[in-house]
Amino acid sequence: MQKKYFLPTSYFFAILALFIVACGGNNTSTSTNTEKSSDSTSKAKFIAFKDATQISPSWSKSNTLIYLTISQPDELHPTNSLSLDIEINSYTQVYLVNIDYQNLTVKPQAIESLPTISADGIRYTYKLRNDITFDNGEPLTVEDVIFTYKANKCPLTNNPQTKPFLENIIDIVADKSKPGEFTMIMKEKYIHNLDLIEDYPLLQRSFFDKNNVLAKYSFAQFSDKNFKADQQKELSDWASEFNSAKYGHDVNFLVGAGPYKIEKWDPGQSITLVRKKNHWSEKSSNPPIHAFPERIILKLNKDENSQMLEFKAQTIDATTYLSTKTLLELQKDPSFNANYNSAFTSTYNFWYAAMNCKPDGVKNKKLFVDKRVRRAMAMLTPVAQINKVLNNSRNPRMVGPVSPFKPEYNSDLKLIELDVEAAKKLLDEAGWKDTDGDNIRDKIIDGVKVKFEFNLNYMTSTVDWKNTALMISEQMYKAGIKAIPTPLEFAVHYANARSHNYDMMLGVNSGTFTSEDYTQNWHSSSWLNKGSNFSGFGNAASDALIDSIKFTLDDTERNRMAKELQVMIYDEQPYIFLFASQRRTVIHKRFGNQEMYFERPGLVLSNLKLLADSPIKQAKK
Repeated sequence: MQKKYFLPTSYFFAILALFIVACGGNNTSTSTNTEKSSDSTSKAKFIAFKDATQISPSWSKSNTLIYLTISQPDELHPTNSLSLDIEINSYTQVYLVNIDYQNLTVKPQAIESLPTISADGIRYTYKLRNDITFDNGEPLTVEDVIFTYKANKCPLTNNPQTKPFLENIIDIVADKSKPGEFTMIMKEKYIHNLDLIEDYPLLQRSFFDKNNVLAKYSFAQFSDKNFKADQQKELSDWASEFNSAKYGHDVNFLVGAGPYKIEKWDPGQSITLVRKKNHWSEKSSNPPIHAFPERIILKLNKDENSQMLEFKAQTIDATTYLSTKTLLELQKDPSFNANYNSAFTSTYNFWYAAMNCKPDGVKNKKLFVDKRVRRAMAMLTPVAQINKVLNNSRNPRMVGPVSPFKPEYNSDLKLIELDVEAAKKLLDEAGWKDTDGDNIRDKIIDGVKVKFEFNLNYMTSTVDWKNTALMISEQMYKAGIKAIPTPLEFAVHYANARSHNYDMMLGVNSGTFTSEDYTQNWHSSSWLNKGSNFSGFGNAASDALIDSIKFTLDDTERNRMAKELQVMIYDEQPYIFLFASQRRTVIHKRFGNQEMYFERPGLVLSNLKLLADSPIKQAKK
């Protein structure tokens, strides 16, 4: 599955976010004082570091782990949010399955084992663990599972970004003769029939639906496009309550069966997670999750100079959000290397600039409706320069929406290089010329003279976005195009993209190791329902191909079709594809169990164990 987020990386989404991943070990570098104990071949999936054998007197003994981030979530709603909630929910929520980060496979979490699958490939039978409880002591039941997926499928739930992934679920049936067992019935064989459930936290029905309203409606009704959900008063009342802001912002309503709870949320500052006392996992002989730190504080700090000072002062314990420049600078410092393990790892994420291919002509001008213009924009984007400035040219260039580390990547497509003169010719052919000598091209559209100037939206989460926008703007001006860098807060940026209220925007697409379902990002239905097809790409042919890809289980045939889709996207140029992301990961050596994963989110903070609690020697002063 592929989700789209605006978060500079890393989860996923996607949110969507708006914006995490496996690759070869040969794309990884570590600081010189660290030891890489995982497989270093092209099939490496993580980096493991040996625990420190001595504790420095300068190291804090506190079991509070402080994690540096450069963005806060828009909200923490269990179904409706699309940002850092993906990472935070992994500590506060429980899922049917989650990811085995070392092996890049799906493994059980709230279920005893992976499902039994029927011969026709559409019936998945699960059995819940019997030791999971919610905060009030109520056990997790099949009723909660059914409610979770109904809440996500309900047409009135405000989660258009994730609904397409649930279209294949037609029913969930409890086995009344076998407590804890249920069968998920699928419409068709689908590449994500198993791993799609990894993205949906299990919700307590009695907390979110006290009157059991959703039990009165079936999955079939929620799948029926003719079902008038908004005409069902009881359902509308439930949805209005469920979509309300308190379930996304009020810490008293941010609940789940995970080992941590949100203790405090200071907007623009930090989010504090505290380990629950007497959590069910502590009593389990085989817990599927761990919670070693007593507290996890996600601290917001966008300033690179301040970030460097914090690491030199050892006031931050971990991050995956440093810029390449900042980490390379820190790695020159012997004190930093003595106190921290750090590494660069590849991801499946990529940076892009999306163009609004279907503007309304009123709020947003018809600038990018011609694919010759869109190709010219790609030719005017100095990707190599941006990559050099931001990433020391470390990050692989992207030619389309598929990571070069995946088998469906189309290696026949050629990178679009900077070529101002060729771009000018394409713009001339498309009718964009400077007719009034002001150095800005113009064109008569619908009887009105329109100048080729537009807002280039970017997020304020990091200076890298600003620098990218400025470099693009400077280069485009050389061809008579005025791109106006426009900084926006994450929530506004995403809202504009989802409502198609933008001209050009910068973002990050978050991918995973799994096979791609291109529906959410590239199917035309995802434009119509305000999903993550922000550009408006798609026609009957591409939609049919996407629909075929997601239901084709044969790897060879699916990869062939995926390469064909990449050719379509390449030809239409709805995005300017920039480069793949690298994750810059740092962990303080006062914590053990250190593993840096290539899959999103890169770190599992709850697995990091304070070494001061271990019987190891104290270093001499």
